[in-house]
Amino acid sequence: MGTERGTRPSTGLQVAIGALLLVLDLLVIAWLVYGYGITGWADSYDEVNAPEAPGVARQGAWILAGAAVVTGGALLALRLRVTAAVQLAVLGAGALLLHALAVRP
Repeated sequence: MGTERGTRPSTGLQVAIGALLLVLDLLVIAWLVYGYGITGWADSYDEVNAPEAPGVARQGAWILAGAAVVTGGALLALRLRVTAAVQLAVLGAGALLLHALAVRP
């Protein structure tokens, strides 16, 4: 008959893991965007050196892209497909946001 009970993670477990990871993802994205903003603010007072904010945004984009691949891949390996898709989408969107800030003129 299809799959036996116990071979797939329960729906409640998937929802709990997904909700916890979503909150953590949003906190990490907010922290990286905040760091970019603080660095940009500090750059506005430094007229001699090159701005550092684009580098901070680029580094944050790489951090989020790497986290998306690692956590999304691990969740796929654990057969938590919906949770993995949410991880890839949220962290990928955060990486694109920071990338857009890095290449902004």
